[in-house]
Order: sequence, then structure tokens, then C-alpha cells
Amino acid sequence: MQKIQVEFINTCPCCDAHARTVEEVAKRHPGVFDVRVYRAGKDFEYLKKYGMISKGTLIINGHLRIDTLSARVIEDALSNAAQTIESECLK
Repeated sequence: MQKIQVEFINTCPCCDAHARTVEEVAKRHPGVFDVRVYRAGKDFEYLKKYGMISKGTLIINGHLRIDTLSARVIEDALSNAAQTIESECLK
């Protein structure tokens, strides 16, 4: 099973809670997610892929970008992605 690539770009101290939420939700689905948290101003690898990002952003599999964040939005996005991959494995 290929893991779901989850990248979170943390742009400010307020985003620290969102980064923790991403990591906590991913831990509820062992072996499903490959999580990478980037910190703006410290990590620069994401710039080549996505360009300049000035707002905390969750990116799933390099395509789905979510930047209107809350704990509920993060949980729903990751849970939906996990359900999709888990249901594909059952086929």
C-alpha cells in the first residue's frame, strides 16, 4: 500500500496547533500517512514544489491544498483520505 503524502507548511506560531493536529490524526491511522511539517523561514524544500506560501497550508498528495484550517477541517481531510486508501485496499 502506498502511503498518503501529507505536507503541512507552518507559517506562524498560530499554526503550531494545526501541525500537532496533523501529526495526531496521522498517528490514528498507522502506516497510512507520510507526514512532513515544514516551518517557514527554517525549511525551504517546499518552495521548489509549491512556491511562496504565506498562510498555513495542508497539502495532500501534492495536489489537494487546504489553507482555511481548523482542527475539524484537518481531521476531516485526513480521515477522508485514509478512508479512500483503506477502501481501495479492500477491493
